[in-house]
Amino acid sequence: MTRLPTLSSRELIVALRRAGFQDAPRRGKGSHRALMRRDPDGRVRLVIVPERRELPRGTLHAILQHAGLTPDELRELL
Repeated sequence: MTRLPTLSSRELIVALRRAGFQDAPRRGKGSHRALMRRDPDGRVRLVIVPERRELPRGTLHAILQHAGLTPDELRELL
């Protein structure tokens, strides 16, 4: 397993948008961003990204799990 890179929330949001995520409707207030994507099987994936200069590795790992992405896929999206 590849080690997770250190990212800001802005960098992560850009990568998630490249993976097909969009801003979730009726969300986005406060210091967190909500992004969603509908998978080909119809499943809706919702990820919440806290707005920070540097995301803790554990937080980044949890976001990737919710997004259904691996660290290698994230590196390709960056």
